Amino acid sequence: MGDFVRGLRGELALRFPGDEPWPVDTLYLGGGTPSRLGGAGVAAAIDAIRERISLAPDGEVTIEANPEDISAESVAGWRAAGVNRLSIGSQSFDDDVLRWMHRSHDAAAIARSVNTARSGGIENVSLDLIFALPESVPRDWAADVNRALELEPSHVSLYGLTVEPHTPLGKQTARGELATPEDHRYEAEFLFAHQAMTSAGFDHYEVSNFGRPGRWSRHNSSYWTGAAYAGLGPSAHEFDGSTRRWNRAPYAEWLQLVDQRTDPIADQELLTPENRVAEAVYLGLRTSGGLSVNPSDLGRVQPWIDAGWAARNETGALVLTALGWLRLDALATDLTVVRSRY
Repeated sequence: MGDFVRGLRGELALRFPGDEPWPVDTLYLGGGTPSRLGGAGVAAAIDAIRERISLAPDGEVTIEANPEDISAESVAGWRAAGVNRLSIGSQSFDDDVLRWMHRSHDAAAIARSVNTARSGGIENVSLDLIFALPESVPRDWAADVNRALELEPSHVSLYGLTVEPHTPLGKQTARGELATPEDHRYEAEFLFAHQAMTSAGFDHYEVSNFGRPGRWSRHNSSYWTGAAYAGLGPSAHEFDGSTRRWNRAPYAEWLQLVDQRTDPIADQELLTPENRVAEAVYLGLRTSGGLSVNPSDLGRVQPWIDAGWAARNETGALVLTALGWLRLDALATDLTVVRSRY
C-alpha cells in the first residue's frame, strides 16, 4: 500500500509539476482491484491525489471493488475519503458460474456487500454482470438479471464475455474444448436484459450500461463525449484532447520508473483527422444521445431506420435501438468511410 501511494505521488510530481491544482469533476479508481488496498489504502491514495487536484463539490468519486473486499471497516474508510459511488464486480449470482470464472466470492457475498455499502453511507451502487458464456457452461441468465434487480442497484453494467488469446479461456477455445455462444444466444441475452432493465425503470444510456435517472456514470460518460482526462498508475490511459497516452502495465516496472523520476509512459498516439471521425461516429452511436446526422449520411442511415435498428430523436440525432446496438460496428464503419470522403 505504501509503495503504491508513493508511486502515485511520484507520478503526479513528475508529470504535473505545476503548483496550481487543476479542477476535476470525477475521480475513478479502477481498471483493476483497488479495493484490495482496503479502507486505509484507498483513503491514502485519494489523499495523495487531492493534494494536486481541486475536486468539484458535487464530484463523483468511484471505486471498483470485489464483493470479498467490502467490509464495514473498508466502507467507512472509503466514505471518509470521499467515495460516493461503488462499482461491484458481481459478474453472476450462480455459484457454479462464479467458480468457473475463478471468482473468489459467492453469490451470497454480493448481497452482503451491497447491504454493507449502503449501511456505511454509499448509496450509489453499480453491479457488473457478464453474459454470453460458452455454451458448455450452464447458466440461467434471466435469474442472474432478476437477482441483480432485487438488490435495487442504481446502475448496472453488462458485458458480453470476450475471449482473449493467450489466456486459459483463449487456449481452451483454440483447442476446441470450449465453443463461444452463437450470435442468436448473444442477441437473446442482450435483448432480455434490455427489456428487464428498462421495464424496471433504468435508462439504457450506453450500449453496455443502464442507470436509473440521475445515476448515470458521469466518469464513464466523459469518455464517450471525448472529454480530456488524466490517468495515473500502471497501465493507466490518458487523453488531453489531441493525444492519447498510456503507462507501462507491469506494476513493478511502473513503480521503478517513477522512483527513478522517469516518465512511465509506454506509448502514445496523436489522433489524426481520420481517427477523430471514426471515434466521433463510434462513440456517438454507442450512447442514447445519438449521433448528429450529416447530409452525406442520409442514404446510409435510412435503411437502418426502416429496419427498426435506429430512429431520429427530437434533435434529429440518430439513436440506435437495442437491435441496432447489436449491429453497431457495421454502421460505424460505413459512416466513417462516408464521412472520411468529405
